[in-house]
Amino acid sequence: MPRTADTLPSLRELLTTAVEAVGGTERPGQVTMAEAVHKSIRTGEHLAVQAGTGTGKSLAYLVPAVRHAIETGRTVVVSTATIALQRQLVDRDLPRLAKALKASIGREPTFAILKGRRNYLCLHRLDTGAPEEPDDGGLFDPFAVSALGRHVKRLFEWSSETETGDRDELVPGVTDQAWRQVSVSAKECLGKDKCPFGTDCFAELARAEAGRADLVVTNHALLAIDALQGYQVLPEHDVVIIDEAHELVDRVTSVATAELTAGMVSAAVKRCGRQIAEDIVDRLEEASEGIKEIFDDLPQGRLDDLPRALQGVLTVTRDAAHSCITALGPDRSSQDVESTTARRQAIALLEEIHDTSVRVLEAFDADTGQRRDVVWLSSDMIGGNPRPPALRVAPLGVAGLLRERLFGECTTILTSATLTLGGSFDALARQWGLPVEQRPAQKAEGTATDIAPPADNDAPHWSGIDVGSPFTHEKSGILYVARHLPPPGRDGLQPAFFDELEGLVNAAGGRTLGLFSSMRAARQAADELRERLDFPILCQGEDSTSLLVSKFAEDEATCLFGTLSLWQGVDVPGSSLQLVVVDRIPFPRPDDPLASARQRAVEARGGNGFLTVAATHAALLLAQGAGRLLRSNDDKGVVAILDSRLATARYGGFLRASLPPFWTTYDQSVVRGALARLNS
Repeated sequence: MPRTADTLPSLRELLTTAVEAVGGTERPGQVTMAEAVHKSIRTGEHLAVQAGTGTGKSLAYLVPAVRHAIETGRTVVVSTATIALQRQLVDRDLPRLAKALKASIGREPTFAILKGRRNYLCLHRLDTGAPEEPDDGGLFDPFAVSALGRHVKRLFEWSSETETGDRDELVPGVTDQAWRQVSVSAKECLGKDKCPFGTDCFAELARAEAGRADLVVTNHALLAIDALQGYQVLPEHDVVIIDEAHELVDRVTSVATAELTAGMVSAAVKRCGRQIAEDIVDRLEEASEGIKEIFDDLPQGRLDDLPRALQGVLTVTRDAAHSCITALGPDRSSQDVESTTARRQAIALLEEIHDTSVRVLEAFDADTGQRRDVVWLSSDMIGGNPRPPALRVAPLGVAGLLRERLFGECTTILTSATLTLGGSFDALARQWGLPVEQRPAQKAEGTATDIAPPADNDAPHWSGIDVGSPFTHEKSGILYVARHLPPPGRDGLQPAFFDELEGLVNAAGGRTLGLFSSMRAARQAADELRERLDFPILCQGEDSTSLLVSKFAEDEATCLFGTLSLWQGVDVPGSSLQLVVVDRIPFPRPDDPLASARQRAVEARGGNGFLTVAATHAALLLAQGAGRLLRSNDDKGVVAILDSRLATARYGGFLRASLPPFWTTYDQSVVRGALARLNS
């Protein structure tokens, strides 16, 4: 039963109880954030909170969320970008919090984790077998086929042991291709009432548990699916808290991206089988052959215009898929389970093919500056081998979707250690669909309500606050910009770069995390420094990332070099990490189809596409990378940016303002001396 506000302890009392129970100490930033979140939930005004590492932001939003759930009887949704944070919340933070608050609120708060249906083992598919899968090129490799068989066998054995059917609980994991053999999408699912395994369905059991919980932990992808789909996925809720909010736009964009391949159409032909007339299926098979021929002939990259040959084959594919869907007819309750399953599997893939074809054809209807989608052709690599070409279509922006389906539906709190870029929330607020007024980020003195909401009454009202960090960045860290180095070129790392890197790593005694803009650069640097230095140097890709990070943390002399996932995924407090090196400002690649199209769209509307897209992308990654240095109060060290443009280019000020407030120097001898003293 819900409790009224006056019978519940105050937020401050609950926060104090929670902090004491977990053995921590209350921090000013944590208290300020908790009060701001509490205020946002009460008033319905959306809130963006930047909370630096060590603030204790999880408790700062979980405590007011629990209080709201207990008071109103309504579920609160907490969304994260990474599995690691999900596991931290569900396995550590929430169990301890629930026990700590039980006496104060009269019962133990309940919580559950909910993921998309594809993340759960499907007992029916396990029993009946998977349909024909789109070919990704791996089936031509006999080693891949035997590995697939081993993985599927493991999954069968695991199915009799697991209580949740949650893929993330299977350690070690299996390939995506193996998992697809035992899972289904929402469209392929028969539904609880029709499926012979409906009462034991892992996905349905997870949804039922989530529906009864005070707090539901999910991920940004499922949050996006809930917003995009015409049916409800998450339990009824009036508040959503988005942690790792700097990842929200990319995760939503990924969910809203569709692709089309010849293999998909070929697989749809096989799924149709004998369910419909042969002449109708033949038209779809001809479309598959046409797609393969056209895709092989087209150059890869962004498509600014729709080639006539591609338009023709997409039109044929669209019409053939529609004919097959019509021939399969409506779902009939009289059909047996086997027939219903075959029909659902065929329809799911046919609808995907049809809808993607329509979307690509319509993407070119508007003028360049007014288009909503970007289309490109690409071929990914799997195990060093290229996949067959895929045609992809993605939204140029998701601001409208988020504004209508997220901020328009419930009170939303967004938080991360990196939300203010260039000293303001504006860059990310634009991407989220929130109105901006070119105001600087408010430094926490009271609560987020210190900032007046925008004057636009039709727009979502929101406020932003930076509650700071418990770390004294200017005393604990140095930002070194190698202003004397030549700007990075296109031909790989230059000799001067290796000389600079060698001197820094030597002074630090190893203890270096190297963050590179590409795997090519990371490998090049690792190979070169192994020739020059005696310190162990690990490079991403030589083993699993988690194992490499563990080895790096265990040995102070070890260095770890890598690319994107290390910019955001390394948490190594202590003396094993005292130097973070960034090879170059991480702008998106000039040939990145989505980033380049977004930049062009901004410019078509009279804006600064470079600052809005490329510089914002770089600022966010730089802030995340620099955040690897200080992970505890005792940490000290250097962030070294070996790209002189950070000091010399006009946009350098915006990028530097996005970084933590380290003491800054351009003097090589000063920074080497500081590292040597730390190492002594």
